[in-house]
Amino acid sequence: MANRNYPPTRRLSIQDAVQIWIRHWDGEHQHRIAAAFNVNQGRISEILNCRLFAGSREIAELLG
Repeated sequence: MANRNYPPTRRLSIQDAVQIWIRHWDGEHQHRIAAAFNVNQGRISEILNCRLFAGSREIAELLG
C-alpha cells in the first residue's frame, strides 16, 4: 500500500457553518456538503445538531 500524504482537512468557520445550513435546507446531503468543504461528515453533523458554531442557524435564517 502506498503512503499518501494528504493535506489536513480544513477548519470550518462561522461563515462556512452558515453556508452549510443553507445547503442543508436546499436538500443537499451531508456527505456531499462534507466533500465540498473537505471535512469529515461528522463536522457537518456537529453543525446541524448545534454542537458547533452555536448561532449559525439563526444567522443563516436571516440571510436565507
